[in-house]
Amino acid sequence: MPVLARQPAFTVSRGQFPDDFVFGTSTSAYQIEGSSFGGCGLSHWDTFSATPGNVVRSENGSIACDHYHRWEGDLDLVRDAGLQAYRFSTSWARVMPKGCGAINQEGLDFYDKLVDGMLERGIAPHLTLYHWEMPSALEAIGGWRNRDVTDHYADYAQAVTKRLGDRVASIATFNEPWCITWYSHYYGAHAPGLRDICAASRVAHFVPLAHSKAIAAMRALGLKNLGIVCNFEHISPLDNSPGSIKAAKVAEGIYNRWFLGGLFKAEYPADIVDLIGTHLPSGWEQDMADIAAPLDWLGINYYTRALISEGDTQPGNALPIQVGNKGDLPRTEMDWEVYPEGLGNILEWIRDTYTGDLPLAITENGMANKDKLVNGAVDDQERIAYLDAHFKQALAAIDKGIPLRAYFVWSLMDNFEWALGYDKRFGMVHVDFDSFERTPKASYHALRTMLSAL
Repeated sequence: MPVLARQPAFTVSRGQFPDDFVFGTSTSAYQIEGSSFGGCGLSHWDTFSATPGNVVRSENGSIACDHYHRWEGDLDLVRDAGLQAYRFSTSWARVMPKGCGAINQEGLDFYDKLVDGMLERGIAPHLTLYHWEMPSALEAIGGWRNRDVTDHYADYAQAVTKRLGDRVASIATFNEPWCITWYSHYYGAHAPGLRDICAASRVAHFVPLAHSKAIAAMRALGLKNLGIVCNFEHISPLDNSPGSIKAAKVAEGIYNRWFLGGLFKAEYPADIVDLIGTHLPSGWEQDMADIAAPLDWLGINYYTRALISEGDTQPGNALPIQVGNKGDLPRTEMDWEVYPEGLGNILEWIRDTYTGDLPLAITENGMANKDKLVNGAVDDQERIAYLDAHFKQALAAIDKGIPLRAYFVWSLMDNFEWALGYDKRFGMVHVDFDSFERTPKASYHALRTMLSAL
């Protein structure tokens, strides 16, 4: 497998970016907090992880990085890196253990302290309301397949933002709707682990609907700087064969165009509706105007590219079988190809096709690396090279007039990497999952140097 060349320092400088450009880092609740603490209810990740075969070694987030108890030191790491912002998520099950009804005050108190802790350290809090944690009680009644859950989600969003909304710099309704929808309900790789095109199609509509209801609830509270975070890949056909071209167009439509179409054009891509329309919930068209309610910004998560060819498809299948192929580019420990140019292309395409002058933020970008703690240090020069190449794409986008306002590195620390357990390390800070000791890696030190340079 080709690997990324090592690089000891960033070649870009903070001074090349606009003065008001924001550098931050991102995490998510279930991956770092510890779901067994503080009166947190069960989420579908707790139950999914408890089913043999779903997660490597049946690991889970019950303790994770013990951030619930170690949050002060973790925020010190954000501050000491010179980062201006921290993107975190709240756990629905921690705030509302049953998903609706009674609020766990201890859970809200935790996030209240967390936000105040950021502000005390000069860190701008950026809140994400849903990073893949559906309370198990709601999953039991269908989760995102059930339209009623969209109302419960709006109630949850209102409960959280009534408490925190006056002090956070931005609020995102969802992180990565594609993962919530297709990766979790069609491919079955994430909780709830379904492989059902009807379920995925319903979720593909009810998640945007829940987003719109949460936006309306927060607007009613007078809150501003509201957005959503979507994930994107640079998708191309593997070759010029008609099968590859067709499969890549469908993959790109589902992955990149579906949610943007609903959010910014009040319509889903017609070519994808032709394929899955019979599985969409009845009357879905009537929701589209609400789904396209104005936003204040869009978050973009980008990691890699996809080269698509067509696999064998039985007659009558709704979707062509899409086969992801690897090219000759270096790859990360996730076996994802490193293709920085794709970030620049995605940013320009989004601006030109959907968002115009709407502010954009890169809300996740980073890499899993085979990091080893040796003599108290982690020399992750590959991560420095990866980030440096993507920072350059961000600079080029700004030079083209793209309204890119922020860049959040994924992730602050090594954590529970969902179905891959604790094997894949994305952090700029190494975590020993036995002692929970934090050790800043070479990438952390290099970024701190870059951000502190005049």
